[in-house]
Amino acid sequence: MLALTAISFSNAAEPTRPEAPNIIFVLADDMGFNQIGAYGNTPIKTPHLDRLAAHGIRFMNAYAGNTVCSPSRVSLFTGRDGRLMRNNSNKVQLADIDVTMAHVLKHAGYDTALFGKYSIGSQMGVTDPLAMGFDTWFGMYSILEGHRQYPTILWRDGRKLRITENEGGKKGAYAQEMFAQEAIDYINQDHKNPFFVMLAFSSPHAELAAPQEFVKPYESQFDETPYTGMSTGEPSDQYAWYYPEPVARPRATFAGMVTALDAYVGKIVDTLKQRGIAENTLIIFTSDNGPHDEGGGDPDFFEAAAPFQGMKRDLFDGGIHVPMIAHWPARVKAGRVDETPWSFADVLPTFAEIAGVSLNSVPRVKTNGTSIYPLLSDAPNPIPERTLYWEFGKQVGDPNSGVVGEVFQAARRGNWKAVRYGLDQPPQLFDLRSDPGETTDLANQHPEIHQEFVSLFEEHRD
Repeated sequence: MLALTAISFSNAAEPTRPEAPNIIFVLADDMGFNQIGAYGNTPIKTPHLDRLAAHGIRFMNAYAGNTVCSPSRVSLFTGRDGRLMRNNSNKVQLADIDVTMAHVLKHAGYDTALFGKYSIGSQMGVTDPLAMGFDTWFGMYSILEGHRQYPTILWRDGRKLRITENEGGKKGAYAQEMFAQEAIDYINQDHKNPFFVMLAFSSPHAELAAPQEFVKPYESQFDETPYTGMSTGEPSDQYAWYYPEPVARPRATFAGMVTALDAYVGKIVDTLKQRGIAENTLIIFTSDNGPHDEGGGDPDFFEAAAPFQGMKRDLFDGGIHVPMIAHWPARVKAGRVDETPWSFADVLPTFAEIAGVSLNSVPRVKTNGTSIYPLLSDAPNPIPERTLYWEFGKQVGDPNSGVVGEVFQAARRGNWKAVRYGLDQPPQLFDLRSDPGETTDLANQHPEIHQEFVSLFEEHRD
């Protein structure tokens, strides 16, 4: 039977452990697997991320915690997959008793900071970033704030800030650049302890907007259909109420958004080098879920999830299979590709092992993730095969309606993956090794394997 796997720490011989590294976790918002150069054939230029991948580990089978923002981020923060989540819809928030990866790193003496999108704390002073293990934070608090690339309001350590450069329709301060600059300023401070920086971009999620310096190189590259938003008086699509401004060149704008993120990551790497701390800094880059089609987004044109089927709000791999780059020169001297399946639930126990924290010593911690620390070296040790699980409560009508309608389930063990679109539907079974696009249902050909997934889905359907 498919079993829940306990936390795994490796005792195998491995290279000498360096001092506790600085950790920078960069999270893009709605970036597909095939939207950076290191992962495939894309016209979007991402030289800095490609360089990190070439000199680090490019994980080919890494998964987000869910197919939409909030449950994916709660999974990441708490080390829990859908089996231990209280709520697998986009309504979920952190609870006051939750223990996050920032809490765990504080147990190891880390300085901790969050810059960018938060969106998973419903009560200031109780589940805001300061209450959830971060020493400082700057960025967007609520989920809807994350829909603006030129926001008029941001937050610093619980205080609301006016961004006057963007008031009255002006576009003087780009959110992603502000987040990156805050991270750079933090890195440039004198730290007596190792630091953990979470840089959570709210891009390339819609709205589609970026500084002209990044958009201009793409303006003549693509055939374009303007996105009209609400400019005609009628919504152009179901998302127009969230993204009312028209976009003349949505494809060029989207490509520019991705290239902008790449440039900001490059500036952070340069800062680490200038301070002489790049060698023992672990940088992880990934995305919270698959690509979106909101506000003029066109994932089909960019083949954003290729070679997978689906996108955001799907539990086919297109919605949850994400780019994942790990760059740590002190342990990874030569670039390589790793095929190990793992997911966001594994990040917390991985950080615990990196920092030398026994989770038995952390009050209230509750995770069913597995540490992938043994993979983070030039002589990787395999981690035990286990079953990854996802569940998504899709909201009715408006994606932020608050009313859950259909419930989807998915699980992967080895190269086998099952997907159930609705609790009253039979699960489909796919062999991802031969069919990464999940096009051929093998349930009838492999009834015993299929039944194991059926049993798992029924066990967790509530």
